[in-house]
Amino acid sequence: MAAVADAAELVAAADAQALAVVAPAPDAEVVDAGTETAAEGDAAAGDAGLRRGRHAPLRRLRAPRRRPGLYLAVAVVGAVGLGTATAGDGVALAEGPTPVGASVSVAEELGIRGEDLSPAAQAAVIESDAEVLLGEVTASRTAREAEEAAAAQAQAEADRVASEAAAAAAAEAARPRAVLPVDGARLTSTFGPRWGSLHAGIDLAAPVGTPEYAAADGVVLEAGPAGGYGLVVYVRHGNGDVTVYGHMEEILVEPGQVVRAGDTIALLGNRGQSTGPHLHFEVHVGGIDGERVDPLPWLRERGVTV
Repeated sequence: MAAVADAAELVAAADAQALAVVAPAPDAEVVDAGTETAAEGDAAAGDAGLRRGRHAPLRRLRAPRRRPGLYLAVAVVGAVGLGTATAGDGVALAEGPTPVGASVSVAEELGIRGEDLSPAAQAAVIESDAEVLLGEVTASRTAREAEEAAAAQAQAEADRVASEAAAAAAAEAARPRAVLPVDGARLTSTFGPRWGSLHAGIDLAAPVGTPEYAAADGVVLEAGPAGGYGLVVYVRHGNGDVTVYGHMEEILVEPGQVVRAGDTIALLGNRGQSTGPHLHFEVHVGGIDGERVDPLPWLRERGVTV
């Protein structure tokens, strides 16, 4: 605004100077309508009456010289001042505080003020805003309930796995280290000399088809026909000992199969050199070709009594 005031002052000064040029001073030069030579002749003649009788001479005023440069300068200064004031206002607006975002109603988004609405319209706006807010609350609650349900399901699954693991561990702890190869069998022959040769195992008599069990945890080494044993199974255990099962009716395992104490490996039979249905059971210490020992002490060491 100061620049605009300066421009106005410059324009006023220019107008005053122009008026000063147009209006003659009191002692300004008076020029006759005739030539300057005629005016000088009248003065030399000294005819005062003639001068008084003539009409007053016309005064030719010198036209003020226009100064376009001055007016141009005034116009430029005014324009610059006005532009500066406008730009300053724009900068002030641009540097002003940024409006803070806030939730507004539908009416405010449309530029409608509350006092411009009728009571019915205000009620409609309030109802519309309430529906929006309720929708947001419902969506938030739904998402939270979904998260809680997922967390509960994950926890239930973790509990189930932990429960199954605990049950398996308990069952494993309760599982016997060793079992009697045939339940309810009758001991018909022990380890030792018999008929002039070593009977290297024990005989456990039972009906044909009675299940036969792995005496302890191990891996099946061989399973199939074997001369006087008819059908035979060899199982190697963790300490290296091997148990032998002979004369069975049917074999239910194969070489390389892992078995645990109490797993069914065959059905009792009467194949090979046998005097009746029974299981011939042996223990070889340290391997399949190891020393043959009495199975009864070996079983008792593992909690099994025949």
